[in-house]
Amino acid sequence: MDTLHPVAQEPYRDRKRYAWLFSLLVPSIVGIGPALVLATGDPRMLWIQVVFFYLVLPVLDLLMGEDLSNPPESAVPALEADMYYRWVTYLLAPILWGSFIFSAWFVATTPLPLHGLLAMVLITGSVGGFCINLGHEMGHKNTPLERWLAKLVLAPTGYGHFSVEHNRGHHRDVATPIDPASSRMGESIYSFVLREMPGALVRAWNLEATRLRNAKFPVWSLHNEILQPALITLLLWTALLVWLGVQILPFLVVASFWANFQLTSANYIEHYGLLRAERAPGKYEPCQPHHSWNSNHIVSNWALFHLQRHSDHHAHPLRRYQSLRHFDNLPTLPNGYFGMFLVAYIPPLWRYVMDERLLKVVGRDASRINIDPAKRSAIVRRYQLTDAG
Repeated sequence: MDTLHPVAQEPYRDRKRYAWLFSLLVPSIVGIGPALVLATGDPRMLWIQVVFFYLVLPVLDLLMGEDLSNPPESAVPALEADMYYRWVTYLLAPILWGSFIFSAWFVATTPLPLHGLLAMVLITGSVGGFCINLGHEMGHKNTPLERWLAKLVLAPTGYGHFSVEHNRGHHRDVATPIDPASSRMGESIYSFVLREMPGALVRAWNLEATRLRNAKFPVWSLHNEILQPALITLLLWTALLVWLGVQILPFLVVASFWANFQLTSANYIEHYGLLRAERAPGKYEPCQPHHSWNSNHIVSNWALFHLQRHSDHHAHPLRRYQSLRHFDNLPTLPNGYFGMFLVAYIPPLWRYVMDERLLKVVGRDASRINIDPAKRSAIVRRYQLTDAG
């Protein structure tokens, strides 16, 4: 090698740079089904989007496989400073608000059979799920604009407490028995939601109340970061009721529940059974990449701002989506989130797909598993586990 004339290294090029526009496209397709209904009069057209979200995207993930590439660390500062990536997230915010409002207008003004209303609940709930995903990405950032945009996109489905709960609660307690947002082995998603949704709200309120008291502010004030997005929700829903009539309220409630259940679904699959070691009573080891289930499936990661590179996100929560990395030898999901949601909704199938996968990760050691306490003995016997706990 000629050490006097070293070869200049080419600047790093992000091959996924324009793939992130897919995250704008996917929520935008909410208008396709309604447009076809208006053109054909056939409400079955609404199910096209449902099939796309829950069947086509998982199949595309299987066909296109995984992306294991990482940006070089030397390129990360420039990559994170590039405003293009932020503008993609900024542009998604009005798209999501427009999609949510459009869905409410369509339901209020178009006679639909029960199956058509069900399809619109699933479609609109998916849009709300994308709202929470965007709120997750921007809520972790330190800029005032992104933090306010996070509150704005969490508001349509009334889940504005998420930023407080997730950033200050879930990230602190993740993969421990005290975390309501970390699922346990043997716990179905339907049991999990009964623990996760109320537990998350209570934890968020307690965290915010403590912060405000320490800062000498009244809890019931506009300083409260839970009440701020709640007021936006109240204003939006009131405007929709005045515009479209009170009959739209049940749709808003049910569609918002389904949207928020998409977050429950993500939480369920992201840390299932994984456990941080307790070093002292109530004191756990720092969160590491192997405390999250990871997925590098291409299509769903493009649609979700790399949310599925969840291992790096929890280990380094301030990293922006374009910089999140793959690590070798991590707990790995067999499909992207859209496919794994469907598996989770059928508990026997979930146990078949995930329990042995979990046991392989932890070496069949029950003391390294976050197990549903009521089912611990049965699980140890069923899988013939060692149990030092």
